[in-house]
Amino acid sequence: MLKQLFYSLLILMVGFSACQPEKEKHEDEEKSSKTMKIDDPHSYARPKESVVKHLDWKAKVNFEEKNITAKATLTIENAEDAEKLILDTKDLKIDSITLGDDEQKATYDVGQKTDAMGSPLTIKIKPDTKKVNVYYSTSSDAEALQWLSPVQTAGKDHPFLFTQSQAILARSWVPIQDSPGIRFTYSAEVEVPKGLLALMSAANPQQKNENGIYKFQMDQPIPAYLLALAVGHVEFAEIGPRTAVYAEPSVIDGAKYEFGELEEMVTAAEELYGPYQWGRYDLLVLPPSFPFGGMENPRLTFATPTILAGDRSLTSLVAHELAHSWSGNLVTNATWNDFWLNEGFTVYFEQRIMERLYGRDYSEMLASLAAQDLKAEIEEMRNDNNEMDTRLKLELEGRNPDEGVTSIAYDKGYLFLRYLEEQVGREKFDTFLKDYFSKNAFEVMTTEEFIKQLQINLLDKERVNIGKVKIEEWIYKPGLPEDAPVPQSDKFANVDKQVEKFINGTPASELDTTQWSSHEWLHFVRVLPVELDNNRLTELDKTFGFTQTGNSEVLMAWLLQAIKHNYEPAYSKLEHFLVNTGRRKFLTPLYGELLKTEAGKERAINIYEQARPNYHFVATNTIDEMLNWEEQSKTEN
Repeated sequence: MLKQLFYSLLILMVGFSACQPEKEKHEDEEKSSKTMKIDDPHSYARPKESVVKHLDWKAKVNFEEKNITAKATLTIENAEDAEKLILDTKDLKIDSITLGDDEQKATYDVGQKTDAMGSPLTIKIKPDTKKVNVYYSTSSDAEALQWLSPVQTAGKDHPFLFTQSQAILARSWVPIQDSPGIRFTYSAEVEVPKGLLALMSAANPQQKNENGIYKFQMDQPIPAYLLALAVGHVEFAEIGPRTAVYAEPSVIDGAKYEFGELEEMVTAAEELYGPYQWGRYDLLVLPPSFPFGGMENPRLTFATPTILAGDRSLTSLVAHELAHSWSGNLVTNATWNDFWLNEGFTVYFEQRIMERLYGRDYSEMLASLAAQDLKAEIEEMRNDNNEMDTRLKLELEGRNPDEGVTSIAYDKGYLFLRYLEEQVGREKFDTFLKDYFSKNAFEVMTTEEFIKQLQINLLDKERVNIGKVKIEEWIYKPGLPEDAPVPQSDKFANVDKQVEKFINGTPASELDTTQWSSHEWLHFVRVLPVELDNNRLTELDKTFGFTQTGNSEVLMAWLLQAIKHNYEPAYSKLEHFLVNTGRRKFLTPLYGELLKTEAGKERAINIYEQARPNYHFVATNTIDEMLNWEEQSKTEN
């Protein structure tokens, strides 16, 4: 009897052991199929048939020709009946394509180009094809690549190159499946001119070598928009055990000070929502033409020099890019219609990091400023008959996904998550978010899947009755719900009192501005009334030095006031700022305000003619349309 029982248990154990690999296989297949099922309207890729799993990139950077020549070897995974691999490209010169390690010549076709999406590259394959090798070079005006002459850099002595791949610009420098719903690992070998350092969104060198050849490895799977490359005369400065900053030599000391709390930020983020899973977290301070505040490239955030205020007052942007290491990089929006899943979560996470480091009063000032921007943008979009784009879930098919980069995704998304937190309680909401990032790590997320997980893992579990109608109002309806959270800042209430005193005749020098933060100054400038005359603006400027401030956020707000009030003493600074700053967040409102008068429009056109060569495509694409630049150029010629 005991012997029979022993054999029975042995059979069960063997059976269980045999089932385990099969179970793991099914889990792997389920994970793989999850990635392959994404239907992205902004990519030609057909991942159900063939999907890229790894990129090996060997490239040479040529500053004289302003191009990159490269070999992209793509490791692919195919369906049983696969006949073709479709890649996204834009203005790439394809020299040849081969299959496999033995480099058999492939049959391929470059399809018709569209302005936004570029051209499909269709390569004939077989189901057992494992590798595809694409030999190519980039166009000299590739949209992702910004080639800077020495005079356009801080040091003025070496050229500089950086990429900006979001949203769908990776295809202009790498033939790839350029969809946020497709993740792959990559390795690279990049040759650059001697004396320059190459960096990527991967494990990076920390100093230059003699031959100018640098190797990179990214073992965690990323979507194509997180591919990044920078080449320049930059130095490395360590901040903490896993944090550092890269910058041009003339900027490096200031950058190291500005980001001195970087290690504490990473620790604060981990305490909130789990381990940082990317190894190192470094920052690269780019030249001023960079079109964004920051770009969350894994392991190496690209940052604008406009946050180098000298007093660490603008480092919430760094908290934002760090937060992307969880929301966006770790759990990624499946398509650009789901962009709020990246940015709304990131703003929420950013606010929580800032609250933990500097207190609730501080984070509420940030939230209040963002709420001001959000309400203004919603009103503007309504006036432009564009109210449907104030929904969180967008419909961008047939349009450039860049049109979805508004404060809706960021700040309405944040308010929705804050609403959920207030309804269920912070402790329960934090538990849900921590599990959300853990369970969905290195995967993609649709809005509908998020709603499902929210319902099952939070609302049902905690028996919270928010209701389907309310959630759908937030996500699928335009504008803000009536019961949206309203950030409250006592510090801003005091600022409002000082503004009122000034309006009623109190001299600027007698206002109580003791120990104001840059956020209080920003609010002060923003709420100045239209009725102020130039004498009173001059008084403010002489007392507080707004035109000469080193804080770019306050300066931009002051320059807006200068345009509205025709305050000529600031016009020289306005021109200098627009010519030397490429950050689109600043450019769009300033040019927009200038366009409201004929004199302002003329000024805007004259400035833009000087400034345009300094801007990245992301910025010129927006400002060209605002100024109707194509027609302006024809008229001038």
